[in-house]
Amino acid sequence: MVLDRDIELNALDRTRSLAEGSTFSVGGAPRGADGGSKQPGFKGFAGRFVDSFRREDGHNNPNFFITDAEAIDQGLGSGGGGGGLNAVPSREHHGTRYFDLRSATSKTASSLLARELKGRHLQMIAIGGSIGTGLFVASGKALSEGGPASVLLAYLLVGIMLYCTVQALGELAVIFPVAGSFSAFSTRFLDPSWGFAMGWNYALQWIVVLPLEIIAGAMTIGYWNANLNKAIFVTVFLIIIIVINLFGVKGYGEAEFVFAIIKVTAVIGFILLAIVINIGGTPDEGYIGGKYWQDPGAFHNGFKGLCSVFVTSAFAFAGTELVGLAAAETANPRKSLPTAIKQVFWRISLFYIVSLTLVGLLVPYDDPRLLGGTSIADAGASPFVIAIESAGATVLPSIMNGVILVSVISVGNSSVFGSSRTLAALAEQGQAPKILAYVDRRGRPLVAILVASSVGLLAYLAEVQGQDQIFDWLLAISGLSTIFTWASTCLAHIRLRRAWKYNNRSLGDIAFRAQGGIWGSWVGFGFNFLILLAQIWSAVSPLPAPDGHDPTTPVELAKNFFIQCLAIPVVLVFFLGHKLWYRTSYVKIADMDIDTGRRDFGRLGIIKAQEDEERRSWPKWKKVYRAVC
Repeated sequence: MVLDRDIELNALDRTRSLAEGSTFSVGGAPRGADGGSKQPGFKGFAGRFVDSFRREDGHNNPNFFITDAEAIDQGLGSGGGGGGLNAVPSREHHGTRYFDLRSATSKTASSLLARELKGRHLQMIAIGGSIGTGLFVASGKALSEGGPASVLLAYLLVGIMLYCTVQALGELAVIFPVAGSFSAFSTRFLDPSWGFAMGWNYALQWIVVLPLEIIAGAMTIGYWNANLNKAIFVTVFLIIIIVINLFGVKGYGEAEFVFAIIKVTAVIGFILLAIVINIGGTPDEGYIGGKYWQDPGAFHNGFKGLCSVFVTSAFAFAGTELVGLAAAETANPRKSLPTAIKQVFWRISLFYIVSLTLVGLLVPYDDPRLLGGTSIADAGASPFVIAIESAGATVLPSIMNGVILVSVISVGNSSVFGSSRTLAALAEQGQAPKILAYVDRRGRPLVAILVASSVGLLAYLAEVQGQDQIFDWLLAISGLSTIFTWASTCLAHIRLRRAWKYNNRSLGDIAFRAQGGIWGSWVGFGFNFLILLAQIWSAVSPLPAPDGHDPTTPVELAKNFFIQCLAIPVVLVFFLGHKLWYRTSYVKIADMDIDTGRRDFGRLGIIKAQEDEERRSWPKWKKVYRAVC
């Protein structure tokens, strides 16, 4: 067998990489042709279907996993990779409450999750998870609060921050395509207590998003008939999302591939239509140009309006990081992840910045329809729909609402994926109930999927009076979750690079390096910190309310603050609670395990030499394109 090229792990029954000297071990027992193990069970198709829900065999065999940390304990020595393994210490502990960092690291590296995602799935998962109500609906709130120039500036700056962040995430995920991604990286390279907080913070973010997106879908149906019972469509959407996720990661990937193609096509179509409308294609007026930048103006509410748009734009980009979470279920992470990391960012930045620039040219920030939505999920306040409606009575607004409907189902689908994988990884590390770590024979974290999906039942509150306040508080729990996740990823990358240097490892041993390097991660961390400060300032000194009733009493001001910043005390409670219980300390550079779960390649130099030789034959345009895409 030729080993000079990377090998897809799903072709090897997910047992381990064949690259010489690899220290990368992944879970997954060899499977028969029916996808299950060769143990007695039910017969026939129905029997195989029932058997697929049984626990994966790796959990029943305590000797199945041989990880690097365990190899040290058993006196087996290093599996290769540079001799750093023997330096991994056994952390001393006193008393009964002790968090075993080494065991947690080993278990996330030995995940039983199925590795069936391809490169095209990764790219569309990131696009599908981030193009949703944040772009199509919430951008209307951003436009009304800050004006078109603030929207353009904020999305550009957040785009720069996201570029640095996803590059750092890409390097981490290619080296360590482990379960749990964000929480696992924070646990290994920062502090186990911070990893615990980040894991639950990220899981809560997506758990809360699910009922919100389902309600958004039910409200979108109301565009055609407002008298329909929302509970009917809540049921339909919830069943669709659960069924897709029960098909396993490949079913999820294929669904997101289709959803993302629809959304990308719609955004491209909107861009072309918006250009036509702007240069004089409306029945009521001719050339529009930039007149709305002059009247009512380019900025609204001054610098405070710009700060509020920063927060909204960060929320809109949430979901791009899902590509890192999916690394643990990717067949060929070294090949697929770098391409996905680079291409997804540029595509999303193009779609967001260009489309929102055109929205700002077509819809004035004082348009009353921008503030006419009954909630954050009401597609009636979408600036995209409003812009299309300006072209006259056509079927296009209905088509755009159909795209919004697809988008909310897609993001709801991603919410189950993101929360279930994070919960399963937390359980594997001993940071959540063990039952959530249950992985069946098809590589699905079945219990975690069902638990995450069950929260979607809250969407039935759509018909309950006062449900807006309920969901305002639910959303507040995770409103800043993405900021914490992105900032922690940048810090984890910085710490990994320091540990890499401490262990005298060469940067040439890293299969994919962040283009911004360690300084790019500092830039990403700094921007995330500034967005956090902007959110706190907006909460302490809010913008004037659309209805003219500004919060003035101490109770109203406190309520406004916690609705916008509740994620901060939630994260602190998780972090401090775990730290006080386990008495953990930050992970020192000398203690960092930079080998367990690492996808190392004994012939990485040969692989890179072959790729370099291939690049030399490319034309210049292709070299430039592949450098950034």
